[in-house]
Amino acid sequence: MKRTNILAALLVTLALISTGCGTSDYVQSVQLTSTGANSGGFFNLAGADGTIQLTTMAVYHSGKTVPVTNSVTYTVSTVGQDASGNDLPAYNTVPAPVPIDSTGLMTAVAALCTWIDLPSGTPPVLPTPPIYNWEYTGYYQVVSVYNGVSSQPVAVGVGSLAGNAPDGSCGPH
Repeated sequence: MKRTNILAALLVTLALISTGCGTSDYVQSVQLTSTGANSGGFFNLAGADGTIQLTTMAVYHSGKTVPVTNSVTYTVSTVGQDASGNDLPAYNTVPAPVPIDSTGLMTAVAALCTWIDLPSGTPPVLPTPPIYNWEYTGYYQVVSVYNGVSSQPVAVGVGSLAGNAPDGSCGPH
């Protein structure tokens, strides 16, 4: 009788362990954030060798959030053009125009301006300088991928070349 009870208890335990008993955790989503020069949530690589820090967090089904920046790959595509109307250099150009290192640091290497400063009075009525009226002409769209799960995209403009603002700047800084 004792052996039957022990065997039954062992089988129940083994069944619970093998099914995970509903406790298996998995990556539910990936969140990509950025810190650096920005204007209302639009990010900019300001100036020659300007940088922004990309940070990736894995959000698990259990609600646990884990930093995974050093374990992701990045997908980068171009959207739009530079302020002169030229296509943006592809991310995979050698050397990369805006490389991202293994720690998530993105750097402006190419001389680009992907912003225009709209003149005052442009409908709707915009403020006059020194408040800038920045508008993207193009940007690099960055997505981080962790264990096959992709983050939401983050748009990054580049202001490493002189722009059309009264002071010659390009983009928020």
